Amino acid sequence: MSKRKLTRQQKWRIEKVQQERIARADKRAGKAEAAVDNGSLGSERVGTVVAHYGVQVEVEYEGLQRCRCLLRANIPSLVTGDKVTWRLGADNMGVIEAQHPRRSSLTRPDMRGQLKTVAANIDYIIIVIAPNPEPSQILIDRYLVAAEIAGIEPILLLNKTDLINEANQQAFNDLVKGYKQIGYKVLSCSALTKTGLNALDECLNQQAFVFVGQSGVGKSSLVNALLPESQQDTRPVSESSGLGVHTTTTARLFHTKNGGDLIDSPGIREFGLQVADNYTLANGFKEFREYIGHCQFRDCQHDKEPNCALKQAVSKGEVREERLRNFLKIAASLVADKHYK
Repeated sequence: MSKRKLTRQQKWRIEKVQQERIARADKRAGKAEAAVDNGSLGSERVGTVVAHYGVQVEVEYEGLQRCRCLLRANIPSLVTGDKVTWRLGADNMGVIEAQHPRRSSLTRPDMRGQLKTVAANIDYIIIVIAPNPEPSQILIDRYLVAAEIAGIEPILLLNKTDLINEANQQAFNDLVKGYKQIGYKVLSCSALTKTGLNALDECLNQQAFVFVGQSGVGKSSLVNALLPESQQDTRPVSESSGLGVHTTTTARLFHTKNGGDLIDSPGIREFGLQVADNYTLANGFKEFREYIGHCQFRDCQHDKEPNCALKQAVSKGEVREERLRNFLKIAASLVADKHYK
């Protein structure tokens, strides 16, 4: 789908809003700097960002205590999962002093094509799918590529198994089988009937993970099922469009009973990627790797070129045709959106 072009007036209004937001953020940062200069802040503490609210973040520290914090002017944008050093002010509003290095991060381009971090310091990306809304395999593959590039282990989670019936059973069996053959872990559960939740919880024991997936697949329902005290808002899939309705508006971090950290991210219907070139993108398809570099041409695009090792692997049944087709669709979309450098 082509992006809607903005009029000059719309661009001006967007720029004006952005400038106003920057001005407000600078003003708050200035107050924070003044508090530091006046020596009115407490001692340094270490905490974890558990939620993001515009120019403020919520930090968890010393067990389960939480505090709203402002960012000093020299602090880069923070996301849920970031480790930070902060200090408490006299008005019970904290100030972020420093961001700790990230051991991992999940990123995607925003509407302007700028790379945006979604969550930090995570061990697993849980890609949630469901019978309703109908899974998009190209979206699944986008998430898998993002996970592979980030070096974070992905797990495919089939939710709403209570909605699987004779009409869709075979399709889901084929989908699950295909990704298992590639080497991905696939789990099944139902937030409604609670089946499969213990296996999910045990799998993620003492680990940090983020739920991603289309709106309406039941991510917030899964959070509520795993952590009844969280009480996340949920909404049914739209009957008119068959698409999920956005309910989660900001990524939040929760703790599971087995000592894991769970980040619930806002649902999205599209997931953009930003990769350097076709070679990097192809490496994001893990089963492609043994064939990359064995084509007749060094700059093979794996499309219409003769003697393409990937196409030969497809013809032999060693690589699924649909995965190569999705690779070509993603590559074409990156070129169209100018996300190749």
